[in-house]
This record gives sequence, structure tokens and C-alpha cells, in this order.
Amino acid sequence: MERLIFDTHSHYMDDAFVEDRDAVLQALPEGGVALAMLASVDAADSEQNLKLTEQYDYLLGSVGIHPENLPEHPAEELERIAALAAHKNCYAIGEIGLDYHYEGYDKEAQIAIFQEQITLAKELDLPVIVHIRDATADALQILKDRKPKGVVHCFSGSAETAEEILKLGMYLGFTGILTFKNAKKALRALSVIPVDRFVLETDCPYMAPVPYRGKRCDSRMIIETAKAAAAVKELPVETILQQTLENGKRLYELNR
Repeated sequence: MERLIFDTHSHYMDDAFVEDRDAVLQALPEGGVALAMLASVDAADSEQNLKLTEQYDYLLGSVGIHPENLPEHPAEELERIAALAAHKNCYAIGEIGLDYHYEGYDKEAQIAIFQEQITLAKELDLPVIVHIRDATADALQILKDRKPKGVVHCFSGSAETAEEILKLGMYLGFTGILTFKNAKKALRALSVIPVDRFVLETDCPYMAPVPYRGKRCDSRMIIETAKAAAAVKELPVETILQQTLENGKRLYELNR
């Protein structure tokens, strides 16, 4: 199978892959996967992901602290992140952002560590992978103020929010959400986004698209998300895969 899939956001160090991680990763290229970005949630995960990129040449690494993984000692964790970012296979700072979904979140701590990681990304001239959940207004304001390059991942917001992100020069990432019954908002957002400004992702092992909902997701399943995007854009699936492969390479500034 032609390798056209670029999964721009995956979590292969997740415990869901603990029993067969290598078997899955070895099979992905045969399933059409050209590249996959490993998004990280804390310093330990970042380190493990970078080690995984040394085993599989189609994997790309990122380093970052997820808003739900706030460290006990932020300065030390950020220092580790900055050191890990020097790895030759680190192509992004992420995933970082704001998440106000669960009760008990620490808004000020999330904002502080989000801003500091954007500063690091700009110092290193790396794109950011941004996670936003129930925090659109605050996150957009920070992005407008700080103006990093990068992607807002797992986008399911409004067309109006999508246009605000586009104005910042950022990309938008779409998951299997596009295939869900309640995906009207995400599909409408995709309809206003130029074909050269969005990427496809799984967020695996989560967010498996229809007809795999409820199962563990992996990068091969992006084909279903590509079919949904192709229907919106009225383009062949192969065109969507080729375009989003090119978009992903541009996003992460790859020369391969």
C-alpha cells in the first residue's frame, strides 16, 4: 500500500499498547503510514517517545507538558523538557495548552506553564501542538498574544474559532471525530478551512473513527477520517491523504 498517511498526533507509549507496541509499530508502514508524530504529556513521556523515534525512522518526537499533567515542581520539569528538546528527533513542543474540563483544575498554573512552553518553542524555533478543551477564550487569547507557529489538535470547535486560528497562521488537526454522528460542528469548521491548512490525526489509542468506535485506535484508521474529510472537500480520498501528508511535513518542517 502506498504510504500516504501522516498521523500528526499519536500516543504509542500509552499503556493501551503495552502488550503489542512493537508489533503494531512494525505493521504501520505496510498499512500505508508514512509518518507519525508522538505527542508527549510530561517529561518522562517525552523521554520515552524520543527513545521510540530511535527505533522507528518514521516516528517523530515532541516534548511537552499536557495541562492535565501539571508537575509538582514546574521549574524542574520545564528544565527537563528544554534539555530533551535538543534531541535530533524532536520536531515540536507538545502537547501543551489548557483544559478546564474536569473539576478542580488549576487555571493559573495551566496558563503559566502553557505560556512558558510557548516561550521555549519560540526560542527553539519549533512549532507547538496545542490542546484546548473547554478553554477556548483563554487559549485563543494566549495564542494571539504569543503568536507561536504550530497546530491546534483534535479540533471540534466552531467555524468561527477555526477562522481565528487560521488568522494566526496555525494549522488545525482533525481526528476520528469527523466520522461521529454529532460531528456537525467539526464538519462545518472543516468546510471553511483551506485544504493546505489542516492535518489528520488519530490521538490514538483514543478517538477511534467509525466503524472502529470503542476499539483501540492506531494510525491506519486515519483512512476513515480521510474519507469524511474527502466528502466535505469533494475531493478523492487519495488527494486528501497526499495533501495532508504535505501539510504535516510543512507543519513540522520536515525535509523528507
